[in-house]
Order: sequence, then structure tokens, then C-alpha cells
Amino acid sequence: MSTSPSPWADPATETQPGAPYAGPPTTAPYRPAPGWPPPAPYGTAWPQPWPPAPARPQRPGQVIAAAVLALVQAAAVALATAYLQLLGTVFSMAADEPGFPADGAALAAEAGVLSLVQLFSVVLLVAAGVLALTSRRALARWTLAAAFALQLALAVYWAARLLGAFGSASGVLLFLVVCFAAGPAVALGLSVGRPARAWFAGRPDGRTTPHR
Repeated sequence: MSTSPSPWADPATETQPGAPYAGPPTTAPYRPAPGWPPPAPYGTAWPQPWPPAPARPQRPGQVIAAAVLALVQAAAVALATAYLQLLGTVFSMAADEPGFPADGAALAAEAGVLSLVQLFSVVLLVAAGVLALTSRRALARWTLAAAFALQLALAVYWAARLLGAFGSASGVLLFLVVCFAAGPAVALGLSVGRPARAWFAGRPDGRTTPHR
């Protein structure tokens, strides 16, 4: 066993100064294995092995507005058809009662026929609205146009019928008929406009060149 005092045993013992700090050890530069591409610099994205997915075309606002107007018009016509069917039932029950107009049976038959026509128009409006929101086929645009054209034809019929039955006293009823026809008139213009034609022809950019 050594009896010489250890320089670490006494804090007062002087020690020899060592070599100055030379910094961290040097390392060899990183080299990728053969066959692997070099790493990309920080902040750059790796190239994707597949092309980015193309953006889906957006449905024009005119088409969406026409479809919504079709569904709203269908609800209004369904309510009016229910009221007309009730009125036709009352006419049928009171046709043989004394004091009832002689053309009560004809009015009841007319109300029944109009109810069927308006019920068909409701189905057409709902189908047109759903097709416009889910399809890009030309059938959707033609269904929209046919549904709104039928609504305008019904409005013209009701205006002529009210004028023939009440004359100048049918002002309020005629105003209701005009309000009834306003929605289909606007929607018909939207459904045959340029954005709608381009959309249902498969050209979401609105160009008028022939579709191939």
C-alpha cells in the first residue's frame, strides 16, 4: 500500500494544470448508404410518389338556388293541393243539396283533376330538386325546367280561372297567384342560365365550348 499522500485528499494540495479544453470531438460527415437518396434539407417536403388528387368541381350557386326553390315550391304546392282536395270533397258532398249552384258537380270534378295535376307537379319538383343536388346529367336540368314550366302554366290557369269567376273582385287572389309564380319564374331563369348549362354539360368552368 502506498503511503504517499494523495493530491485529492487535501484541498490545499497544489495540482498540475491539465491541457486546455479543445472543444467537442470531430465527427465524420454523414454519408447515406448506396442506393438511398440524400436527405432533404430541413423544411423541405419529400416528393410524393403519386400526383395530387384533382380538386372536385364546385356546384354553382345558381344550381343550388334552383334546387332549393324547387323543394320550397313543392312544399307550398302540396299544401295548396291538400286544401283544394278538401274543397273538392265539400263540393262533391253538397252538389245535390238544395240551394247549391247547379255547376257544383262540375266544380268538384275540376277540383279533383287539378288536385291530381298539382300532386304530379309536387312529385316532379321534388325529383328535380334532388337530381339537381346529386347529379350532373342533362336530365336534371331538363327536369328542373319542366317542373318550373308546369308551375308557371298552373299559375296562368289559376289567374284566368279567377278572373273568369270573380272578375275585378279577384285582386287579392290574383296577387297570391303572382306570388305563387314568382319563385318558379326566378328558378326557371337560373336553371337555363349559362352556369347551369355548363355544370350539367360537365364544364364547371362555365365555358361554352362543346363538351367532348
